[in-house]
Amino acid sequence: MSFHMHLRATAANEVSEDFSSLHDFMWIAWEDHQQEYAAGIADSIEKDFGHVHELYTMGADHGDATNAASTLPVFGGRHIHSPTKDQPPFVLLNPAEVRGVAEFLRTVSFDERWQTAGTEPSQPYIGWEDKNAAKNIFLGYHNDLRTFYERAALSGRTVIKAFWY
Repeated sequence: MSFHMHLRATAANEVSEDFSSLHDFMWIAWEDHQQEYAAGIADSIEKDFGHVHELYTMGADHGDATNAASTLPVFGGRHIHSPTKDQPPFVLLNPAEVRGVAEFLRTVSFDERWQTAGTEPSQPYIGWEDKNAAKNIFLGYHNDLRTFYERAALSGRTVIKAFWY
């Protein structure tokens, strides 16, 4: 079973506030994910997105975790729930929030965040031969998110997040 956080940048006027419309839009985007990823308008994280969120938000006494934008890259934003609340909500970031996330990701030190996080994000990777495997995986997530949000911010886009289970 796979778990994915799927991000899609789009023009604000193309975003519906309706769960069903968002589901249809994001499902089509997910089906075209490889092309959209190559075009720089989509990104995704498989399984580890909760740990990525923790990486950005833990350790409030270490500076940037007190920045409101630190909560936005993964789970933050306005939630649009299904009418029956039996599916994960879609999450929307408006262009101003996208700019805030882009600035946060541009200025946050990945190495400092990783050091603050300690061994928590590495737990699923214990026993791997490469001792830096987990750090390299999370650095890849960080770099991809930074690039994605920077592109979205520069083009004044809204970001829609879907959580596929």
